Amino acid sequence: MSRVLDLFCELARIESPSRSEGVMAARCADELRDLGFSVRFDDSAAQTGSDTGNLIAHLPGTAAGHVVLSAHMDTVRPCAGIEPVVMDGVVRSAGDTILSADDKAGVAAILEGVRSVVESGVPRPDVTVLFTTCEELHLLGSGALAADALPAGAPCYVLDADGAPGTVVTGAPCHWGLEAAFAGRASHAGVVPEAGVSAIQMAAAAIEAMPLGRIDEATTANIGVIAGGCETNVVPDACTLAGECRSLYPERVEAQNAAMTSALEEAAARFGGTVDVCWTKSYDAVLYSEDDAVVQAAARAARAAGLEPAFRHDGGGADANILAARGVRAVTLGVGMTAFHSTDEHITVADLENSARLAAALIQESVEA
Repeated sequence: MSRVLDLFCELARIESPSRSEGVMAARCADELRDLGFSVRFDDSAAQTGSDTGNLIAHLPGTAAGHVVLSAHMDTVRPCAGIEPVVMDGVVRSAGDTILSADDKAGVAAILEGVRSVVESGVPRPDVTVLFTTCEELHLLGSGALAADALPAGAPCYVLDADGAPGTVVTGAPCHWGLEAAFAGRASHAGVVPEAGVSAIQMAAAAIEAMPLGRIDEATTANIGVIAGGCETNVVPDACTLAGECRSLYPERVEAQNAAMTSALEEAAARFGGTVDVCWTKSYDAVLYSEDDAVVQAAARAARAAGLEPAFRHDGGGADANILAARGVRAVTLGVGMTAFHSTDEHITVADLENSARLAAALIQESVEA
């Protein structure tokens, strides 16, 4: 097997669900120290609840320039007992688990890319590596990162998207989370149902009235959780629901939030109950033009690695959303992960190797003339 494939399979076997990234972080720290990096962990664990902080490592350059390479260490579940299997050039999980290419493919690519540059002895810029925790929990790890943790002005490449290596995500949406709690009036469902006010009925009417799914090319909305009631013979007096809204454009997400809130409030009023609505913004959108300097630098690196650049908007957020909102020139790149967040997740060996070549090329691209 190739070196990056060996490393990826080793990392995939490390169980690291969100808030339990400690063992994974220690393994990455060992690898980076072996390459000459100074490694530290920030104090974000106090905010995220993880068993470790974000990993921040720095390697002094032999030439002018600076670059930041980033990926996240946590995974979704089920991730206990992952056993990668390689067949016909594709890596899959052998059991009923995810593979964790999201985002251990990005981690492995960065580590191998840095190693190949260091071993080659070619001039290199300062390199900062950021491996975050709790990315899968609405980017909690990067959200807890100190504002001055990364070098000012350095391009930041987040290797954490589907799409073949060479894919540059020029737009990713903001994310708003919704929690709504309906209050009705309980009564015996068989004796005096007319005396009750069903909170579940209010919630159902609200959901039916909401615009959901794909609203337009840049906006989506969903209700994903609903809970209420206690017994079949009681008109339920409480029901909660949770959902989300995403868009590349602030004015569109504001309009969608308002439409969903209106549906909730009108349903409560119609049935004679009340509803408490709470919206929370998880992160802002990131949007670049294709001729932006950081996008074009990523494209040049892709070509240098023998890859074809491709530009696209995405429907999911990544750490680049948080970092870009803080003024970091952060862009998300594809690593080839496929069917991620499912037990069908897989990645090709070629994409792992190409992602590592891309990481090395991104470092070389950042050497200042």
